[in-house]
Amino acid sequence: MSKEEKLLKGCYQNNHTSQKELFEHFATQVYHIANRYVNNSSEAEDIVAVAFTRVFKKINSFSWQGIGSFEAWIRRIAVNECLMYLRKRHNFNLLTSLEEVQLHSDLQPLAALHAEDILTMVSQLPTGYRTVFNLYVVEGYNHAEIAKQLEISEGTSRSQLLKAKEQLKKMLENESNSYGTIS
Repeated sequence: MSKEEKLLKGCYQNNHTSQKELFEHFATQVYHIANRYVNNSSEAEDIVAVAFTRVFKKINSFSWQGIGSFEAWIRRIAVNECLMYLRKRHNFNLLTSLEEVQLHSDLQPLAALHAEDILTMVSQLPTGYRTVFNLYVVEGYNHAEIAKQLEISEGTSRSQLLKAKEQLKKMLENESNSYGTIS
């Protein structure tokens, strides 16, 4: 029996020690997910608390499907909590549709950048761009799923992804232009 299975079994029985261990095991991961969406540490901490409240409330509805399935379930809850939080604070319907966006060339290869550099750039995107980018690129949702989650059109989802990529491209160009300059 894996550690996840043991913790899950304890949580099914409302064992507080198991719940604490489960929280400690997954809290950092959930925090990073939340911070990627809201880009604010105190708001991310609030989302972690709400997400784990939901995890413990709904834990009896989870059915074990092998190693990793529980982690995926928690990630899905965390992403959903982030989206609910953002929907309350951000009107995604104010976003530009795809028809209003000029298409530009694709992003340059990102091979020279470290993951931290990319995450920093993504965190600087406006809320709508960052949310759609995270859902599409990081979480693997398609535009129909994003549109449903954010209550926007698929075209708006595509537009926001395109604009996020364009803004990231500008950031990358600025970054590459800063190399070789004297500070």
